[in-house]
Amino acid sequence: MNLRNSLVGRIAVGKLIGLIVGGLAFFMIPSFFPEADLWLRWGIWMWYITLGALIGIFGVMDYHPVLKFSMPFWFRGVILGAWMNFVLVLLLYPQLVVMLQDFTFGGVAFANPFWFVVEGAILGLIMDGLATKYGGEGAGIV
Repeated sequence: MNLRNSLVGRIAVGKLIGLIVGGLAFFMIPSFFPEADLWLRWGIWMWYITLGALIGIFGVMDYHPVLKFSMPFWFRGVILGAWMNFVLVLLLYPQLVVMLQDFTFGGVAFANPFWFVVEGAILGLIMDGLATKYGGEGAGIV
């Protein structure tokens, strides 16, 4: 099976990046938030794997049929990554506030959990860019 220019290839690339980023978070969280339980760590790891899969799936849509505009990888990835991490912040806001109280390298400004939305946008851009490079995009990959 050829994973180049295929939907399965896009999903595999996205999930691989999510596996790596989520794994880093899984093992790094106890170093700056020792009170984090195992459920939170596993949840974040699985969240990023799922984010990678969603970005891989949405690579099929390179044109919005209702609003009639093109959606290149840098638009799709940024929007989806930011949106999904916004939902993550809404779900985990109390835990993220406590976690970021001790881990503030830039002062009070970086103690806001909504910085995870920016992180999701950057990660979404990277995921979709690499998934597009190695897996293709558009309806032709299905």
